[in-house]
Amino acid sequence: MMSKFELFSDFPEISSKAWKQKIQFELLGEDYNEKLVWESPEGIKVKPFYHSEDLKAIEMAGTPKDSDWRIVQGIFAGNTKMANKKALDAIARGAESIYFTIPSEEINIHELLNGLDLGQTPIYFNLQFLSEAYVKSLLAATENHYKKVFTNIDIIGHLARNGNWHYNLLQDHKILGEILNLNHGQTLGVDVALYGNAGANLVQQLAYALSHANEYMNHLYDHHKDTLKATVITFKVSVGSNYFFEIAKLRALRILFGTVAREYEASEHCHIIATPSYRNKTLYAYNSNMLRTATEGMSAILGEADAVLNMPYDAIYHKDNEFGERMARNQLLILKNESYFDKVNNAAEGAYYIESITSQLTSKALELFKQIEAGGGFLLQLKEHLIQKKIKESATKEQESFNSGDKILVGTNKYASREDKMKDSMELYPFVKTNTRKTLIEPIIEKRLSEEWEQERLKTE
Repeated sequence: MMSKFELFSDFPEISSKAWKQKIQFELLGEDYNEKLVWESPEGIKVKPFYHSEDLKAIEMAGTPKDSDWRIVQGIFAGNTKMANKKALDAIARGAESIYFTIPSEEINIHELLNGLDLGQTPIYFNLQFLSEAYVKSLLAATENHYKKVFTNIDIIGHLARNGNWHYNLLQDHKILGEILNLNHGQTLGVDVALYGNAGANLVQQLAYALSHANEYMNHLYDHHKDTLKATVITFKVSVGSNYFFEIAKLRALRILFGTVAREYEASEHCHIIATPSYRNKTLYAYNSNMLRTATEGMSAILGEADAVLNMPYDAIYHKDNEFGERMARNQLLILKNESYFDKVNNAAEGAYYIESITSQLTSKALELFKQIEAGGGFLLQLKEHLIQKKIKESATKEQESFNSGDKILVGTNKYASREDKMKDSMELYPFVKTNTRKTLIEPIIEKRLSEEWEQERLKTE
């Protein structure tokens, strides 16, 4: 019996050059590069076809990570008992991990975690304050399952988002040092989603993530060198709708972090929790958000995220509600249990197009990272507002593309239904809020592309 692989010997191998010549012939004299090669906002030229020859010039991006990604349920823990009840219900309905946002030290950690099987359910914490005593009590409450707990302390992310330290530079670093002395390997987090949701392009997101993390690596090397091998930094990353580029972005992040970690002789492993982009979500035709988060979840999984925290389709204008949260969770359950997105390790590895994009993103981000470090590092460039300036420039270009109709959000700037009415459905204010206050630096503001368009439309309802 003939093997299916033997059949390939009947066909001659066709080189990349031969394919290009054939395409050029079919173009009837038009220029191949002008007609078929397009350039991304990051300056990456995308060809109409890719060939095995494209892999010869690059280093394959394959990572040893397995396919065991987790479905995460986000819960705001403003009320301890309600948050605990919601967490238990979410796990019973398919959630595999919980992401608690904790607003104050008044939240009793024992009550919050009551009944949760910490041996089976990883817990992420988003503490909206900085306290060594609270982290100590948190770790004490989870002492037998510390490997399942991610505290995500990110004082630089707080500065970037709010414009101020929790207290001040010295006090924040002092408390961070005390928390690091607790020797919990999964203490540090890097909020990359902030940069993406503010309008940073993919290369900027990667470079800022790396430079942001490098500030912590420097701190560990100078003050906690003995913990470098045990420290695992968690990156929270937003995933947009550029399907293949977003897959490549997550793969590039692991490569870049491993490159920097090796310089410190630190652990090359990082943990990635991916969440849909806020930037492309819309108020009108809100059901389209569910389609967007589906493809973004797929990018996150194929990009080898460790966990995926989905966004309800109505999150920008509705308060937390059972239906929206259930649909968000079920999207991921379908991807895992009905679409077999948990069956293959490194599914994107070897795909000519994805490998090529990954390599280019990695190279461009590393170059930008080196420029930031040569300019004094991430913190200094934040204080000098250089990071904010570059993000604004990128966001402005994307906004102009949306306003002109080149960048399409279905149901908003194209294929919109004039019968949709939203004024009476909004429980939350879905636009950037202005709150004038004194800040140390200019904060980085998350903003959706369709905000001005939606505000104008609301006036005509």
